[in-house]
This record gives sequence, C-alpha cells and structure tokens, in this order.
Amino acid sequence: MSTGILQLTNNLREYLWAKGMKEHPVLAELRQETAKLPESVMQICPEQGALMSNLVRLMSAKKTIEIGTFTGYSALAVALALPQDGKVIACDVSEKWAAMGKSKWAKAGVAEKIDLRINPALQTLQQLLEENQEDSFDFAFIDADKVNYLDYYKMCLKLVRKGGVIAIDNVLWSGAVANSEVNDVDTAAIRELNDFLVQDERISLSMIPVGDGLTLAYIL
Repeated sequence: MSTGILQLTNNLREYLWAKGMKEHPVLAELRQETAKLPESVMQICPEQGALMSNLVRLMSAKKTIEIGTFTGYSALAVALALPQDGKVIACDVSEKWAAMGKSKWAKAGVAEKIDLRINPALQTLQQLLEENQEDSFDFAFIDADKVNYLDYYKMCLKLVRKGGVIAIDNVLWSGAVANSEVNDVDTAAIRELNDFLVQDERISLSMIPVGDGLTLAYIL
C-alpha cells in the first residue's frame, strides 16, 4: 500500500515494460524508430499507450479522434484496440512525421481504421461540428500545441458523447505546473486548462501521473 507516487528507477521501468504490458511488435518498432529523432520527447510512453488501449476496449469505443499524431504511436495503439469497423480521426500538421506512422499502420493491418487529416486541428474539429458529428465520438486524445489546449478541450466536449472520455496529455508538464517560478506560455496554458477542468461540472476528472501526466475527463 502506498499514499504517494512510486519513483521509477531505470530497472523498475524496464520491469514495467517487460511485465506490465503487451506492446504490439509494430508499436515497439515505431517507438524505437521515433526514439532516434531529436523530437522524440513528443512521443507518449508505451505504458500510456497500453492504458489508452485498454480504456478504449473497456468503453467498447468505435469512433475516436486524436489531436496531435506525431509519428503515429498513439493512433496505432488506439487503432489496434478498436473493432474492425472502428475509426481514428488523426489530426496533425506534419506530413513528414506522419509518414513514419503510415507505414507502421499498414504493417500492423490497421491503416484503414486511421483517417489522417493534415490541417490545423481547430479547423478539422470545426469541420466535424459543421458535419453534425456532435456527440458522436466515444474517445478523444489531446496531445498537441499547449496554447490551444483549452480550445481543443471545449470543441472535443461538443464532439464526444456523454459517457465518453477525453484524455489529455502533458498535464503535469515535467512538474512545471506546480512551480510558481515557471511562467512561460505553454506552462500557463496547461495551468489554465487544469484550473478549468477541476471546476467543470460536466465531467468526472482523474489526473494520472503516467508519462508527463494524463488527465481523463469522463463526460457526465
């Protein structure tokens, strides 16, 4: 029993990866290739991918959206957990990074489940609303530019049905959110979102210290 957060040593992290999840071989390939990029810090950790996969399965989700795809690890993790007729609408602005994901999606046999849209995410979300897709998504994952986090959340709240979940990455921001001496625009944006969520009576809230902090907002 513990009342605090367990500190992960390198050995314990390796044990977690070996015994605490069943990472699909193509997911592992994509993670290892992404790790070679200078921007690799933007990829979610595999234990977070496993958590999201099981969450999607538990919800029997079929229709999902993600904001911020990078090289495609999170989209692949979710797509592998969806039924054959499931769909991920993946929003990003980089064809270059998404190309890495496309080849792995095809290799894993889930390319037809992922609808990649290269466009500013706010425009894609607005388009979905204009197409009368409000309240039609089961799950949303937000992991993109921090200054737009609150706007992404508000739009996803319109798109995701009651009983659905909005997952938001980087909500602990390497601890900066709790450091009053750090006041850059990204940190301020995440604090603003966290302050908003804890007051939002439309959701049940759970902030989990996995990866860089993952918030699960269950829509009431």
